[in-house]
Order: sequence, then C-alpha cells, then structure tokens
Amino acid sequence: MATITFIGLGNMGGPMASNLVRAGHDVTVFDLSKDAVAALVSEGAKTADTAHDAAKGAECVITMLPAGKHVEAVYLGEDGLLAALPEGTLVIDSSTISPETARGVAEQAERKRIPFLDAPVSGGVGGATAGTLTFICGGDEETFSKAKPILEAMGKNIFHAGDHGAGQVAKICNNMLLAILMAGTSEALALGVKNGLDPAVLSEVMKQSSGGNWALNVYNPWPGVMDGVPASRDYQGGFLVNLMNKDLGLAFDNAVKNQAAIPMGSLARNLFTLHAEHGNGTLDFSSIQRFYKPE
Repeated sequence: MATITFIGLGNMGGPMASNLVRAGHDVTVFDLSKDAVAALVSEGAKTADTAHDAAKGAECVITMLPAGKHVEAVYLGEDGLLAALPEGTLVIDSSTISPETARGVAEQAERKRIPFLDAPVSGGVGGATAGTLTFICGGDEETFSKAKPILEAMGKNIFHAGDHGAGQVAKICNNMLLAILMAGTSEALALGVKNGLDPAVLSEVMKQSSGGNWALNVYNPWPGVMDGVPASRDYQGGFLVNLMNKDLGLAFDNAVKNQAAIPMGSLARNLFTLHAEHGNGTLDFSSIQRFYKPE
C-alpha cells in the first residue's frame, strides 16, 4: 500500500480518491470544496490546509483538475509542488489538458528527478465510482510500471500510449469522437420521435443494429429511456458541457497545429459551444439532446 496525496475532488476526482481509500492506501486529500473534502474524510482519508501540506511525506501525488492552467498553478513556479517534492516522488496527473502543457510539466519534473505520468481517464462518473476507468498514460516505461498498481485501484483498463503527452493526445481524440457520437445519437433519436417512434424502442433497434455506439448503448441521452444516466435526472452530474467544450477546444487547437482536417470534430465543437451559450454549460454533455428537443 502507498502513501498517496490526491488533489482535486470533483465529479471524477472524488470517486477516484474514494476507491484508493477502499483499496487500503494511506490517502490525504485536498480540494477547495470543504464538502468534497469532508466526504472523503468520512470514508477514512486524511486532509490538510494546503496542497503543499497535503503532499508532505507522499510517495505519490495524483491530481485531477479542470484545465491546464490549474495543473500549471499546482506544479510549476517557486510555489509549485515540483519545487517542494523530494526526488523520486511519483506524480500522476489525470487531468485532461493539452499535450504541450503535459510535456512542459513533465520536463520540469524531470529536472527535479521526479517521475511524471500524464494519465487522463475515460469512463465517466460511473466508471470513476465503480473503479472501472480507462487510464491513458504518457511517460517512460519505468514510471508507467511504477504507477500501474496504483491506477489499478481506480481503473480496469490501463494503457501506455507512449511518451509524455501521448496520453493527452489519445484522450482528446477519444473525447472528440465521443462528442460526435453523442450529437449524432441525439439527432437520430429526435428524428425518430418526430416521426412518432417511441425513443426506447428506437434506441433498442439502433443498439442491436449498425448504429450502436457507447453514447446510445450505455449513456442514452433521451430522458427516461435508460435508468442511472444523467438524461434521466434532468442531466445533472456526469461530464459537464463546459468540460466537453474544453476538450473539443484542445482537439481543435491540436488539429490546427498539426494541419489535420477534423470537419466532424469542428462541427461538434460548434454545436456544444452553442449549447453552452444557451445556458447549458453546467449540465451533462448528453443534454445536447435538448438542442434537438427543446424543453
């Protein structure tokens, strides 16, 4: 068992830290939300007043933060964790950020002889809660091997995508595809309902046909069709539209830099941006269904 500091207890980070506690690790948590911290403490985690204090004595530091600027703020600069952590401390960042930001943090970590892994996740809040997340890791083989036993307490599929930043590249490709699939699924369901079809029946038909996909099969966006998904609780919780927009922006910026054509990805980005501008940014991303089916 390891002594672990977990920073960032949002919809994903909270359940991830909880699974580390359940696995028997010695976990200290830090977040700006007192309620989120209190929930983990009630499960057996420790806490501290600052991120620096939380990281003292840690063998491993894991972060799950909203964006690259937050990751840089936590790790870099004179007040960043990299300046305070002792050599050999394993650092795992599971935030979804640009590959360039991940490589920049990794470079600074290497100068301090601190092994660093970018390890963004896929699987949503359900996967975080169940401990079945997919981790997509970027870093050297030795660091990946060191981190894998810890990641296995939170995930089912642990992939080594390549060197630093590779995890982030794979993650933004995955989330771009997810956005495209969710928008397409919502569009197809809305068309069927316009023609008088029952959305549950249509969903089952498409699930068993060539239109089956993750968004349809396990995360249906039409309210009431599937239990336990955000669509059936007024799109509360889950993966926020604002976060999907952030990831689509990362994909778009990367495509521009690498002169890659992403016409479907660009359209999905525009759809989700417009959806957010209509006041839906804090809803789950499956609420894109409302774009085709206004309340």
